[in-house]
Amino acid sequence: MIPDLEEAVVAIDGASRLAMACHIGPDGDAIGSMLALAVAATENGKEVFPSFGHPFTLPDTFDFLPTDMLVAPDEVPTEPEVMVTFDAGSPDRLGDLQGPADRAETLVVIDHHKTNQGFGKYNLIVPDAAATAEIVIELFDALGWEITPVAATALHVGLVTDTGRFQYSNTTPKTLRAAARMVEAGARPEVIGRHVYEETPFGFLHAAGAVLSRAVLESERRLVWSVLTVKDLNDSGIGLDDTDPLIDALRTAQESDVAVLLKDLGGGRIKGSMRSRGRIDVGAIAEPLGGGGHHNAAGFTVSGSVDSVMDAIRQRLEPVDA
Repeated sequence: MIPDLEEAVVAIDGASRLAMACHIGPDGDAIGSMLALAVAATENGKEVFPSFGHPFTLPDTFDFLPTDMLVAPDEVPTEPEVMVTFDAGSPDRLGDLQGPADRAETLVVIDHHKTNQGFGKYNLIVPDAAATAEIVIELFDALGWEITPVAATALHVGLVTDTGRFQYSNTTPKTLRAAARMVEAGARPEVIGRHVYEETPFGFLHAAGAVLSRAVLESERRLVWSVLTVKDLNDSGIGLDDTDPLIDALRTAQESDVAVLLKDLGGGRIKGSMRSRGRIDVGAIAEPLGGGGHHNAAGFTVSGSVDSVMDAIRQRLEPVDA
């Protein structure tokens, strides 16, 4: 059972306008879940305002989704009657859309982060769900809304990305049944796979070469890590959003349990991505650094140097032989 589901259905179904927000720097689950509900809400006669906080940019990876529905953060109603958030584990993850969320008459929070204590009037929080998309599928059913091919594609993106192509330990029989259902509804796995995992700008190859060439293995902690610099981005001619797949290249080192990629943004700001093979909860490591996520995948943005951030991570990783 999903908590507050019946109340959320009444609120969403009865609203003529829906403000929507996912977390800043959206991943496939966040943007896919939000756009799926936005598509369906529009088809059911509602005006929608799907958005996310600055920086208001998406990687080209998601261009095959209905991103033309997105509106800039300043176009979202400042005091919405009903607002729905997706995949945001805490209010601050909404960035500059936290204000409208705080002022919403009814705020519906849809999420699967176990650290989410619930910051809405109605909280559809299911920590055991593999992806927020899983919860949104059940919301569709409760609303009686059809899952069209466009919505199915967006939801399948959420399922695929948050399970690492159904390879992570959060993948359950329920997840696979949901994925099969999305394919039956019109999602095409080969199209999604190509766009999400098999298309990068040529410059990505140069950036990947630089990052992989400076990778460090700390065997005593079963940790592999590397750094992406602003110079790497400038030399390769790509944007920060284009570099998301780099962490997955690092995590393949069989001697590691944890992979860390630090993106040095300049000005003393570090954006970190972390992955775990399962023994270590990287979400718990990221949280004190101002970030969060899940047991096997997490991220953060923090002020500091590469050395200071890595020292903070090492302090939370016990040597294997200890």
